[in-house]
Amino acid sequence: MSKGILYLVPVPLAEEAAFASYTALHHEVIEQLKEYVVENEKTARRFLKQAGLKRPQGELTMHDYGKHARESVNYDTIFSSVMLGNDIGLMSEAGCPGVADPGAEVVAEAHKRGIKVVPLVGPSSILLALMASGFSGQKFAFHGYLPIDKAERSRKIKELEAQSAKEKQTQIFIETPYRNNTLLGELLKQCKEQTKLCVASNLTAKDEMVVTHSIYDWKGNDVDLHKKPTIFLLYVPH
Repeated sequence: MSKGILYLVPVPLAEEAAFASYTALHHEVIEQLKEYVVENEKTARRFLKQAGLKRPQGELTMHDYGKHARESVNYDTIFSSVMLGNDIGLMSEAGCPGVADPGAEVVAEAHKRGIKVVPLVGPSSILLALMASGFSGQKFAFHGYLPIDKAERSRKIKELEAQSAKEKQTQIFIETPYRNNTLLGELLKQCKEQTKLCVASNLTAKDEMVVTHSIYDWKGNDVDLHKKPTIFLLYVPH
């Protein structure tokens, strides 16, 4: 008996972004799937409703892969029906499963079991920000969250700036939304005036903002990033 497929189903990054997030293939796959691994069941069910799912959601099986559930996850249970030939979907809280996302562990387990993995096209805040930054897309690195400790964070910022200058590499990182303004202030303080900084906030939302300036020019801008999902990109021009 052939095994089923694990579909990686991207989730919109913002409210009212359904039109910018779905393809015809999304609808086709979603209509056939009866089982999902989800980080947040509420978010997942809202996504399926926005995507126009016609199947009654009461027929769906949702495997919880949230923060607390991951501590005692049973992959034999999650993949039991897949091993019998049924397809399953993986959804993250937002964006692409497996990219800066714990769903990567589910994908790794699928590969161990010889299950085919099929990623669907969808919004990735990291790639959208890189595309819109004007920085090098030939060489870049995503660093996740910078250190919380102020001294360590300052050292890390200078390290990333130096690495960008040396290797012509775009540096990409994020922060917890309520600390965005603090990080922006630290970047303006620690980086050289000619270094370029792109701030990509609320991507795909109605109030989406993508702005690239030198550190020098950023110091003359009054921008509030508080509680707005934001990607920061640093690049030293040559």
